[in-house]
Amino acid sequence: MNLTDRVAVITGGAGGIGAALGRRFAAEGAAVVVLADLDADAARTVAEGIGPVAHAVGLDVTDEAQVHALVDETEQRYGRIDLFCANAGVATGGGVDAPDSDWERAWQVNVMAHVHTARAVLPAMLRRGQGYLLFTCSAAGVLTAVGDAPYTATKHAAVGFAEWLSVTYRDAGIRVSALCPQGVDTPMLADGLVAGHLGARVIAASGAVLSPDEVAEATIAGLAEERFLILPHPEVATYARRRAEDPDGWQAGLRKLVRKLRAAGQ
Repeated sequence: MNLTDRVAVITGGAGGIGAALGRRFAAEGAAVVVLADLDADAARTVAEGIGPVAHAVGLDVTDEAQVHALVDETEQRYGRIDLFCANAGVATGGGVDAPDSDWERAWQVNVMAHVHTARAVLPAMLRRGQGYLLFTCSAAGVLTAVGDAPYTATKHAAVGFAEWLSVTYRDAGIRVSALCPQGVDTPMLADGLVAGHLGARVIAASGAVLSPDEVAEATIAGLAEERFLILPHPEVATYARRRAEDPDGWQAGLRKLVRKLRAAGQ
């Protein structure tokens, strides 16, 4: 995937990783960058900062009709969508006792929004014989988000769905990547730390916290190589191998880290 002259759509584009992807895509020469977000005003601010190639729209990714409308309007206005980045996501900080509303919200945003995306963009991409889907899935999708059961479960589902799409449609010209960063300096992590969520504290203690721009840079490299797993934190690949080879040992290590954090009162 070369971004030059491409038409890209990014959900969750009003801040964090989404805004960074928008800036980086424009710098790479994208013809159009559509920033879609529930906070349309914030998306417009980001778009104005990027320049004339960027356009902002309001979007609730949990509303399939809105996702289809966004895709239809973008294709009618610009002729096609080359790259759709389903980047919107939510964390809860809850465990098994999190209210059903938190579980449902996580499922709708972290999983079903990706399903809505695929249903909306695949028909035209398949007719052209090319297209790219990028799902922001988080390292939680290949490891575990300690302290956040809904986030862990739904991000695993998101990676699984992305893999299914890749296996099913790659030979038809559709490329799929799952972006799986670990700690990123975004409001999601910052809010979790302020709230004292265990998962956020584990992330902060587990390694480097990257800036959204660093994640965007790693994404560009991953798209250029059309890698399925894009891992801005290379150590995630090592952790995933350890988890697969010795799941009991991997879980024991995580429990040890949790005990250490709790004992330190962090």
